[in-house]
Amino acid sequence: MFPRMPAKIEELTLEVDGLRTRCWWAEGVGTPTVFCHGNPTHGEEWLPFLERKGPALAIDMPGWGRSVRPGHGQFDHTMHELSAFLDRCLDQLRIDRHNLVVHDWGALALIGAQRLPERVQKLVVINAVPLLPGYRWHWVARIWRRRILGELANATTTKASMALTLRQARGDRSPMPREFVEMIWRYWDRGTKRAILQLYRDADPDRLAAAGRDLGRLTCPSLILWGDRDPYLPTKFALDYAQVLPNAELEIVQGAGHWPLIDDPAVVDRVLEFVR
Repeated sequence: MFPRMPAKIEELTLEVDGLRTRCWWAEGVGTPTVFCHGNPTHGEEWLPFLERKGPALAIDMPGWGRSVRPGHGQFDHTMHELSAFLDRCLDQLRIDRHNLVVHDWGALALIGAQRLPERVQKLVVINAVPLLPGYRWHWVARIWRRRILGELANATTTKASMALTLRQARGDRSPMPREFVEMIWRYWDRGTKRAILQLYRDADPDRLAAAGRDLGRLTCPSLILWGDRDPYLPTKFALDYAQVLPNAELEIVQGAGHWPLIDDPAVVDRVLEFVR
């Protein structure tokens, strides 16, 4: 799943507004593709894409992966602050026109994209948090959104319990690859737990819908790829994304869960074919 890092991929340290983070950069020619991770993963989940497609970029958002763990009052892990941080990273790296691939909470990149839609040349949406009306949080998120209960759940999480919970995200409910669980657990610390709680408690359903009210401005070619056995994000929202994005095509990945690229490796080929 996560092969040894090829020499053509650089692991870089980036500092934006005093916040230090890690990014992965794959050299290449042409329009760069920016890959945006969700929760509880980080930029490393995109290595199977970056090793085959450059120029390409994946950034660890503050609080996840090998990024800084901001102290209280230093950074708010809200939808709009995380989206703005990504925009500032792209500005510092002088990435203007680019392709955009988002998964899960990577959908926050769409907030900034709506403000400058001409910068996005192609867009891929993979089982992404709906910036759309009508979404109601799944059971894990409802725990995180509750005070005390969320803190207790995170404090008592073990690697074994994490692996068990992640099983429900598979299309066939089988165990996640061991290296995938290790990738998440490696950086599962107090800062990440705090960031998760802040983000989910900021994301009321009406705020999600408001954050996507200008999605129709993204007129670039778009591909909606959606695992049909995702227990968190029903396929209804794949249809809704395809309807609201003016130039979108929809592909349902049969039998796949929340991470379609794990259940069906052909997803990697399909994404790279589209952005290429």
